[in-house]
Amino acid sequence: MAQQENQLDPVKFSCSICLDLLKDPVTIPCGHSYCMKCIKDFWDEGEKKLPSCPQCRRTFIPKPELLKNTMLADLMEELKKTGLQAAPADHCYAGPEDVACDVCSGRKLKAVKSCLFCLASYCQKHLQPHRDSSTFKTHQLVDPSKNLQDNICPRHGEVRKMFCRTDQKCICYLCSVDEHKGHDTVSAAAERTERQREMEVRRQQIQQQIQDREKDVKLLKQEVEAIDQSADKTVEDSEEMFTELISLLQKRSSEVKQQVRSQQETEVRRVRELEEKLQQEISDLKRRDAEMKQLSDTEDHNQFLHSYPSLPPLSQSTHSSGISIRPLRYFQDVAAAVSEVRGRLQDILRDTWTNVSLAVADVDVLLSRPEPEPEPEPEPEPTSRAGFLKYSCEITLDPNTVNTDLLLSEQNRKVTWMDQRQSYSDHPDRFSKYPQVLSRESLTGRHYWEVETTAAGGVYVAVSYKNISRSERESAFGYNDKSWSLVRSIFGSYDFRYNSILTSVSGPRSSRIGVYLDHRAGVLSFYSVSGTMTLLHRVQTSFTQPLHAGVWIYGSGNSAEFCKLK
Repeated sequence: MAQQENQLDPVKFSCSICLDLLKDPVTIPCGHSYCMKCIKDFWDEGEKKLPSCPQCRRTFIPKPELLKNTMLADLMEELKKTGLQAAPADHCYAGPEDVACDVCSGRKLKAVKSCLFCLASYCQKHLQPHRDSSTFKTHQLVDPSKNLQDNICPRHGEVRKMFCRTDQKCICYLCSVDEHKGHDTVSAAAERTERQREMEVRRQQIQQQIQDREKDVKLLKQEVEAIDQSADKTVEDSEEMFTELISLLQKRSSEVKQQVRSQQETEVRRVRELEEKLQQEISDLKRRDAEMKQLSDTEDHNQFLHSYPSLPPLSQSTHSSGISIRPLRYFQDVAAAVSEVRGRLQDILRDTWTNVSLAVADVDVLLSRPEPEPEPEPEPEPTSRAGFLKYSCEITLDPNTVNTDLLLSEQNRKVTWMDQRQSYSDHPDRFSKYPQVLSRESLTGRHYWEVETTAAGGVYVAVSYKNISRSERESAFGYNDKSWSLVRSIFGSYDFRYNSILTSVSGPRSSRIGVYLDHRAGVLSFYSVSGTMTLLHRVQTSFTQPLHAGVWIYGSGNSAEFCKLK
């Protein structure tokens, strides 16, 4: 019977490509047989390579002609009639990562269960006795496991059915009366029940946490929706208000244009009328001059004397005496008045825009949040120039802020005091009273830069808020609460000035001044830089806005340049 089963092994009549019973079998020159479709597809997929046998890898030149093996086909039909079933699909066989059946011989099938009592794994067929026979009813079946041998005590060769709570490990019965004697031991099943109960409690806690988190996520989604709605409404309202402002400005612009054009027409009409009257007078005078010339050319004395009394007297013009040549401004005063309105609006927007920005930054959701982690301690100030250079930044000067006494050069890194005013275009950010300038860069965080100055020149090396005044006396660096400046006089002495308060500073004279800023820590330090760095003055404060680097120079030909640091 065993011999018959071996002869009818379905694997021997299966195609090694599809692992199913052969269909339309063909035999290639090496002697191996395949389904006709399977071998055709196999060769078609590798058409750029020589045709070969999937099993023995023998190649064929030329490509063999595939003919149906009629004998094998007839045999397959007979075998099907006798009840031969298809070979198990490939996924039923155990692969390298699968647990194989310990009973199968030859190619092993995947195990569906492992027995903790037998310490063996079984496929569906060989597991059947465990399901049908009462002998195996007490055996414990689990999911297939490769680690069944771990359940055997290496010392006694017995199954580990006990658990030592003292040492927290599984042991066999002999261990409990030997090396674990006197320990708190229970059956592995009892310990499992206890731990299972604890795990269920923990799972309930986790599930409750999941529910709480899901509830929080739902609230956060609602919060996001509320934020979006509020932001959309704010943008809509802001756009409406800005549209109204723009409309008002356009209306005022239209009114000014209409008034100017109306006045233009009135004045031009008045001038035209006067011009026409003068042109008429000119025509009359030319006509009279022609009549007088004609009379003057008359050779008859009697005729001349007879006509002369009839000449009308020369009348004085009623218009020309009222016209005086004087420089006229025409409508320039109107442009000046509009320019003043523009300047005031720009000042209002600049001074009040901070409130809008702060209002946006102060928006906060209402959900409770965990306490923020304490901020880390600020990093110490560097002690060497190499340490400062780690925070070096390139500073460029803003052409819209430079005073007209200063000339920009070196790609907007250098300013020089000039005797002749520079022709910069009008801009509300331009300093109009003092020869100073601000950087383009907005500085937060940690930064270091150096300013090279004329050796004998006076200079203010400063930092300032963007909204410092531009035209008043308080616009000077150090004369307000929005700027901090180190002053080096033409004599080489130093002072520090803030909010008009002057502090004397001592230190070695140098043409180069280094500036270190730690915005978050509120630290501002000035250094004299030569062979070494010498601290001149340090400020400890709280900065409320981003800062801009700046300089104020005085004296013809003096200059200051923000250095490129390597």
